[in-house]
Amino acid sequence: MKDPVLLQQCRPGVWELILNRPERRNAFDERLIAAMREQLEQAARQPGLRVLVLRGAGSHFSSGADLGWMQKAASLDETQNLIDARQLAQLLWQLDRFPHPTLALVQGAAYGGALGLIACCDLVVAAADARFALSEVKLGLIPATISPYVLRAIGARQARRYMLTAEVMAASVAERLGLVHLQASPDQSLDDAAAPLIKAIKQNGPQALTAAKQLGRGFSGRVIDEALIEDSARRLAELRVGTEAREGLDAFINKRKPAWEDKDV
Repeated sequence: MKDPVLLQQCRPGVWELILNRPERRNAFDERLIAAMREQLEQAARQPGLRVLVLRGAGSHFSSGADLGWMQKAASLDETQNLIDARQLAQLLWQLDRFPHPTLALVQGAAYGGALGLIACCDLVVAAADARFALSEVKLGLIPATISPYVLRAIGARQARRYMLTAEVMAASVAERLGLVHLQASPDQSLDDAAAPLIKAIKQNGPQALTAAKQLGRGFSGRVIDEALIEDSARRLAELRVGTEAREGLDAFINKRKPAWEDKDV
């Protein structure tokens, strides 16, 4: 039986996490979720990883939940379903808090739970043919575990519409709503469209990138008060005295590349 998720290095500093069930349109089941959680843990431990690219094998990113898995879940009691649902919730939490930049490459269908994975990634590039839908209500379900991340990505007002209608969104609509950052042109591959973003990330300090991700999570939605101001000052002061910031400043002053930049950048 083949692995439902693959983790592989595709070039220096860039690793790919690949949903590997193309015959099932990369639909979620318990094996895929467990494998993805395990591979995310392994990826976080890779010392040279600078960017993690999430993608789906074949013609589709992911069609959401596997119908066979859902049928099996329907035969379980509420306690068993709670245990099952927690696994997906924990996967999303894990992806959202991955320490390094994450970039989703989306082609074909991205339905249901797939939108949760996409909304958890820092950057999203979509193919011209990509289609998105919060399709759960069509099955008498709700997008519960993914909703915190989708709401954050596109806002409550728009999320209410698409959660209730289950409309299919074109890539252009997903980009306008903020779910997608960049749409590839029809004659452009996802890898080519994403290349400038990956190049830009790899020019930046690894520790600073991790701290910037934490900043985005920690400050979003907080009231601007004395505690927040003090927190922001402390975070900046901690980085300023670090070796990475000193290296970056020295490289800038002396017009050279900092030590963390790859030669291929």
